[in-house]
Amino acid sequence: MKRNKITLAGVGLLAASAMALAGCASSGGDSDTDDSGDNGGDASAIITVNGSEPQNPLIPTNTNEVGGGKILDAMFAGLIGYAADGAVFNDVAEEITVEDPQHLTVKIREGLTFTDGEEVTADNFIQAWNYGALASNEQLSSYFFEDIEGFSYDADSELTGLEQVDDYTFTIALNKPASDFAQRLGYSAYYPLPDVAFEDIETFGENPIGNGPYMLDGEGAWQHDVGIDLVTNPDYDGPRTPANGGLSITFYASQDAAYNDLLAGELDVLDAIPDSAFETFESDLGDRAVNQPAAIFQSFTIPDRLEHFGGEEGNLRRQALSMSINREEITDVIFQGTRTPASDFTSPVIDGWSDSLAGAEVLEFNPEKAVELWAQADAISPWSGEFQIAYNADGGHQAWVDATVNSIKNTLGIEASGAPYPTFAEARALITDRTIQTAFRTGWQADYPGLYNFLGPLYATNAGSNDGDYSSEEFDSLLAEGISATDAEEANSLFQQAQEVLLRDLPALPLWYSNVVGGYSETVENVQFGWNSVPLYEQITKVG
Repeated sequence: MKRNKITLAGVGLLAASAMALAGCASSGGDSDTDDSGDNGGDASAIITVNGSEPQNPLIPTNTNEVGGGKILDAMFAGLIGYAADGAVFNDVAEEITVEDPQHLTVKIREGLTFTDGEEVTADNFIQAWNYGALASNEQLSSYFFEDIEGFSYDADSELTGLEQVDDYTFTIALNKPASDFAQRLGYSAYYPLPDVAFEDIETFGENPIGNGPYMLDGEGAWQHDVGIDLVTNPDYDGPRTPANGGLSITFYASQDAAYNDLLAGELDVLDAIPDSAFETFESDLGDRAVNQPAAIFQSFTIPDRLEHFGGEEGNLRRQALSMSINREEITDVIFQGTRTPASDFTSPVIDGWSDSLAGAEVLEFNPEKAVELWAQADAISPWSGEFQIAYNADGGHQAWVDATVNSIKNTLGIEASGAPYPTFAEARALITDRTIQTAFRTGWQADYPGLYNFLGPLYATNAGSNDGDYSSEEFDSLLAEGISATDAEEANSLFQQAQEVLLRDLPALPLWYSNVVGGYSETVENVQFGWNSVPLYEQITKVG
């Protein structure tokens, strides 16, 4: 039987019938992961960076947004990690063996600990995953356990597919083939939890105890809506050893404020340039400006439950709205070349991406067709009210939302506007509990570098990030076929067919692909942004 192994250093990935790590390679001696501790900076210095208030307490299985994800990724170590280019390297895992697309064996390294001194064992993964999968716990990332035997959306049940072999080894049996499952295991939903977490999970979420490169800087380190302070974990033994003394993450109310602090030398690293500075940031920062492709997709979602957006009428209106948006003009004028109009639901930086999907013309600006489709919808039920797109005002979205609704208004002759909410957390709370009464901004920063990650979590029936509650048997079937395929080319072809269903139904309206647009001050060196737009914080050093 052929096997596929993920190994940390010195051994490349073996070719296998399973395609779990197709396109990835061992990190080996890659400076992205294992020599960050010797790059000439002040290893005791604190690096100041931007962030946003997490939507929820910091529980790995209940965090599916970027602000909380950044913090968890710094505080926890998973079985694997991802280098700057998306290549896989081992972190807690010593070896992951893929026997076939439904059976994996995981062996973790011995002697690793959480910051409270508890040893990291196989049981810490099994307990954490079972907690995340229980229906009664209502975890946002429960979808990531759907493929493991025993999972149920309807009732509490144990993940029977997880079996502990010994203290450092466990096996994973899947209920259906998932050929990229090993590649997913660096995502935060799969992090281990110490025993203390299960004594009071909510309290733990406010003061998490991890096993990663950084840890909370004592009691009160997390000041809600202000920031969070992390220091290095002296007991971390892995490939992401920090070359600095910690991270001070500020939750800015606006990207403009963050950019002004960067220019003033009050902020070391910024991963989100405000649109007001798109025209000048590269000249302002010189070779410290960052503008590179990243696995980020932007859209907005209109739930079926909203008036005028169910059934055939809703489908016609979604198509009309899509064709009334001049994406080329918005990306040129508003984003100054830092965005690219979308032609699918994924990202050009991911293997298998295609710009020639059937039905992609619905993403092109076509005012005449848009008006025609809107009239067909009116024949079913005349339009009433105002079309709005909700967004978080602290995220720098007003300019593009205003441009988008103006394009809709001018094309269709209807009232359209943005609906701002002060913070990301406030907007997400309404979206998550399904009380929001307008369309709303959505998007995806990939959890791992694979096409499936842009499709399954967002549009599969019952998926944790399926904010519009979309459900299509045809899409689900194609998705299942794709993830079962052991040949990468066949799998990507099926994922492309699944996207053609999405282009017909438009559960979300694709807008554009985002570059990571950021920069850093003169006070730091060794700044590198990863495939998913997040800086590799552990590498950054202070000058001098």
